[in-house]
Amino acid sequence: MAAPKGNKRVYLTWTDEMDAALLAVLVEHHNNGDHAQNGWKPHVYNAAIRNVREKCGVEITKDNIASRCKTFDKHYEIISKILSQSGFGWDWKNDKLLIDSDDVWNRYVEANKAAACYKTKVVKNWKAITTIYSKDHANGEGARTGAESAQVPAVEFEEATPDIPQKRQRTGEAILSMLGDMRTSFQDALKANEPLPMPQATPPAQILATLEEIPDLARSDLLRSYGKLILSERLVQALMELPMDMRKEWLLMLN
Repeated sequence: MAAPKGNKRVYLTWTDEMDAALLAVLVEHHNNGDHAQNGWKPHVYNAAIRNVREKCGVEITKDNIASRCKTFDKHYEIISKILSQSGFGWDWKNDKLLIDSDDVWNRYVEANKAAACYKTKVVKNWKAITTIYSKDHANGEGARTGAESAQVPAVEFEEATPDIPQKRQRTGEAILSMLGDMRTSFQDALKANEPLPMPQATPPAQILATLEEIPDLARSDLLRSYGKLILSERLVQALMELPMDMRKEWLLMLN
């Protein structure tokens, strides 16, 4: 990642303090509704630049922030997918994955090569990252798979010629049409036997982080709410849709 300075390129190394200063601003503005589908509103970048300058004495740019956000987004995408599987948890003290056994990890990485470097990787500020990026990934994964898999290459037929009788041409076209229908039916039968994708559940670590963000929520109310939410994905999604100032009252109504 680099920020232009005259004719030279100055490479920026992010520190833990800089990440914390940046994410503090992003979480605040995310909770205020300043995080749209196409990115952050302009004043958010200005606030983040100012906070990193005041807290860390480092000048950053909008491009630096956008690049760093891509890194956070990658962390969230990979780690949240891992945490949705059995055998994994999050070590809040050491900021890394908790893994039941090497066998569990090896089987997961065999099918998810991109996750290989996360076995011992330290990712700080996970609570802030989940707060910001959880909604962005709610419906984003695999959105176009069905449409793409349904596409079948078109078959072109030559026009009839005087050398071939029309009746024979119509018979040939009927046979080709029948073969096409058989091919489609066979493909549909194969798809019917494919295993259905497992529903993606919100990781418990993300549910806990969301509850801890709610102002003035008592510990006992937090734990009761946590016990209900981990059992119902629909309740989790309902909570996520509520504005921050309504979440506590709604949870207390559930309890």
